[in-house]
Amino acid sequence: MIRLTALCTALLAVAVAMPSLAQSEPQTPATPAETPPQPPPVPEKVYETVRVAIATSEGPIMLALEKERAPVTTANFLRYVDQKRLDGTAFYRALKVSDDGSYGLIQGGTQGNLKAMLPPIAHEPTTKTGLSHIDGAVSMARGAPGSAAGDFFITVGALESLNADPSKPGDNLGFAVFGHVVEGMDTVRRIMNAPTSPTLGEGAMKGQMIASPVRILTARRAQ
Repeated sequence: MIRLTALCTALLAVAVAMPSLAQSEPQTPATPAETPPQPPPVPEKVYETVRVAIATSEGPIMLALEKERAPVTTANFLRYVDQKRLDGTAFYRALKVSDDGSYGLIQGGTQGNLKAMLPPIAHEPTTKTGLSHIDGAVSMARGAPGSAAGDFFITVGALESLNADPSKPGDNLGFAVFGHVVEGMDTVRRIMNAPTSPTLGEGAMKGQMIASPVRILTARRAQ
């Protein structure tokens, strides 16, 4: 009986000791897979722009002109602004590309008034400037490349078909984007949806002339 009791006591001692022994064994912590350090993001380049405030009879429009990316075209437009050659002109054309008014453009400026026009400028295609006819782009009206002077247009919706495209035959240089609208797209859309005359205009522009042109009261540099 004494031997049996001693044996049970010994077995109990071993059973109690076993968990302790198991816990005392060193554990190797799991090491998460190391990910290589990521290079810091490259900040997007900010190009210098000049703001121009246009006051129209339909409301204000604020432009940001690409002084750095389209220097020739921007300098030309600023000459018209600084010499007040756009004061008293008008937005006279509204081209509606879509029936719902979500795509199109408005055109304004000197409208061939030789007294208000300065000499034409060299063409800056979008393939050179890296700009595009996005919604609210400001671009120069022209005939042949290098004939742009004092008339410009503002797009409603993205009209990338107006960009330069070297793969196309003939005159594939597109139009010269030189800025974009930063405030006043509601004014631009009102002008685009103004009533047009079915008889005014020549050639492709017939039916696109605004019946009562929207006056450009002033155009000034803004801070």
